[in-house]
Amino acid sequence: MEKKKPKRPRMSVDRIVEGIRHPAQTAVAGGNPLPARPLVALLDGRDCSVEMPILKDVATVAFCDAQSTHEIHDKVLNEAVGAMMYHAITLTREDLEKFKALRIIVRIGVGYDNIDIKAAGELGVAVCNVPGFAVEEVADSTISLILNLYRRTHWYAEMVKQGKKLTGCEQIAEGGTGATRIRGEALGIIGLGRIGTAVAQRAKVFGFNILFYDPYLPDGVEKSLGITRVYTLQDLLFQSDCVTLHCTLNEHNHHLINEFTIKQMRQGAFLVNTARGGLIDENALAKALEEGRIRAAALDVHETEPFSYSSGPLKNAPNLLCTPHSAWFSEQSNNEVRESAAGEIRRAITGRIPHSLRNCVNKEYLMPGTNWPEAPPPHPELNGSAVAAYRYGPPQATHVVVPQPAPQTSAENHTIVSQVPLLSASAVVNMNSETAMSITTSKAEGD
Repeated sequence: MEKKKPKRPRMSVDRIVEGIRHPAQTAVAGGNPLPARPLVALLDGRDCSVEMPILKDVATVAFCDAQSTHEIHDKVLNEAVGAMMYHAITLTREDLEKFKALRIIVRIGVGYDNIDIKAAGELGVAVCNVPGFAVEEVADSTISLILNLYRRTHWYAEMVKQGKKLTGCEQIAEGGTGATRIRGEALGIIGLGRIGTAVAQRAKVFGFNILFYDPYLPDGVEKSLGITRVYTLQDLLFQSDCVTLHCTLNEHNHHLINEFTIKQMRQGAFLVNTARGGLIDENALAKALEEGRIRAAALDVHETEPFSYSSGPLKNAPNLLCTPHSAWFSEQSNNEVRESAAGEIRRAITGRIPHSLRNCVNKEYLMPGTNWPEAPPPHPELNGSAVAAYRYGPPQATHVVVPQPAPQTSAENHTIVSQVPLLSASAVVNMNSETAMSITTSKAEGD
């Protein structure tokens, strides 16, 4: 009779997953778990699928989908050490003071006029941007808008859409009033940075004579590009048949194009803006369009966004082409800017602030007396998680506690979760104060 082989003891589940569980989730000697990862919040968006693969091993990511700090969950305000943001939310000094643990803000884009960078620096918060973002897309969109103004393509298309039959030469000429040949026209560029330079290179191909005004560039740039430099804004406006704006917005150039400067432009000139809406006084522009002083204008950015034709000073302005702050967008640029922003957050968590950052825009405002903690070299298995725990310290509790609201008298459907364990990096947390916290698994993780 054959002897029965002794049964092999079952391996515990903990032992099975020990080799595949992220090291930050396992217990260290003595049985105490490592401190939770730092919290990073996307303030004015919901989709974190691009950011998660970059941050998942060093941070817990929350999305707020907020339009103001009043809509941001208290947990984010109290515990978030990093924040990413588009241009839909503004952070003033008062807003920044609401964040208790914030150390870095990354603007997902180039402009940072919606952040008080001086106040942030004085509060010990580094502010970064992504300066190389969407250069080609914005330059291409600018050229597209310029071509539409010169060739009246948009207006012709609208006539066809409305059912107008332009059969004869006279009707075509009437519908295309203002159409102009491009070759030999003077294109004036205000701000010859990355995008301004890209626009100049593209415009030369169409036969434009290029002028630019940029008081911050050294002499000789114009010679390397084969274009003409003017040294005053007045000279550029006076000599240009079309003016396009490519400068940042600050306290010195708000309403750079106003009633006074418009009078310095050539009669019937074109105006294009793909930079910042605050550079143009829209009341003055509307008046100039109605009077014909400016023949036509194309705006991708506006003083009040999202823009609506039904309200504001431009609602009755003729010969106006508007797009919804979309000049930056392509599938490639959208992914690239988000990857770059997440990479800057990762460098802040795993390195030192501000020394590890590539594009910090407020170093001069960071308090010189601030003692930035220097992290030890990360353990090779932790891939930065230990650094995050060291720099930001353990949280006050090991669970996310959402306060129970008072009894609702209105018909609101708020599902409240009283206690939710701190998430692993394979999940994204919704941290909007107007709704209960919910958890959605990111597709970027893989199944």
